Amino acid sequence: MARAGGVRPGVGPVAVRAAAAEWGTLIGILRAHVRRHRLASVPLATAATLLVLLFSVVQHLPGGERLVTQVGVVRAALPFGVSLLRTPLSLYVPALDLPVWGALVQVFLVFGIAEIVLGRRLTLAVAYACTLAGTLFARIGVELGPDHLFGFPTWVGHVRDTGPSAAVVALAVCVAIRCRAWWTGGAVVLAMVVEAVLLPNLAGLEHVVAVLVAGLIAASLEVFGQFWPRVLAGVGAAASVAAEAGPRTAVPVVR
Repeated sequence: MARAGGVRPGVGPVAVRAAAAEWGTLIGILRAHVRRHRLASVPLATAATLLVLLFSVVQHLPGGERLVTQVGVVRAALPFGVSLLRTPLSLYVPALDLPVWGALVQVFLVFGIAEIVLGRRLTLAVAYACTLAGTLFARIGVELGPDHLFGFPTWVGHVRDTGPSAAVVALAVCVAIRCRAWWTGGAVVLAMVVEAVLLPNLAGLEHVVAVLVAGLIAASLEVFGQFWPRVLAGVGAAASVAAEAGPRTAVPVVR
């Protein structure tokens, strides 16, 4: 029998258990980290958010758009070396036609969670690798041309290819896999695929590429993440044992 208000008995506890199973690990990691480090928990996320805000302000100032373009705007038509040099900063250059506050919130939350769960180095590596993968995808598509299945028309090469969205999506997938939040990760992947189908533009396709690369990185970390640390630890232990055994087994010098 349903209770007053139409809520069935047991629905609340089931929802709580489902949420705990999905996000319990993540919440536990975040709570423990923030409790230990307080305001110093997410310096990388704070710096990334401030960079996005800085570029947003500068590019709307007189002459600012030209400056931002020269240091952080990537286009597929640019020489490859120039694109590589600009890619790190292009991650923090928001789109001109989108509200910057949404980007600021996304960067701070997702970068912050990733920084705590994955660590700063891995967070940066995933963000840059997936952003670079999207940039290379656009470049290869333009070179293939519109007659190819994965090709783009020439004008796509002049589209401004900046923003943190690909990095945000990639980090969300990596965090979901690390914390075993499978439904959350699946929802992110599904949303990106739906976006690419309903809004077939360069950004949507780059988001799908970022998701694929993030999945490969996360899977490789699951399989090989502890391999090289164990090998290095074994080599270090063997070296220390050999160093200790050396003096004991030294042949005495007969005079």
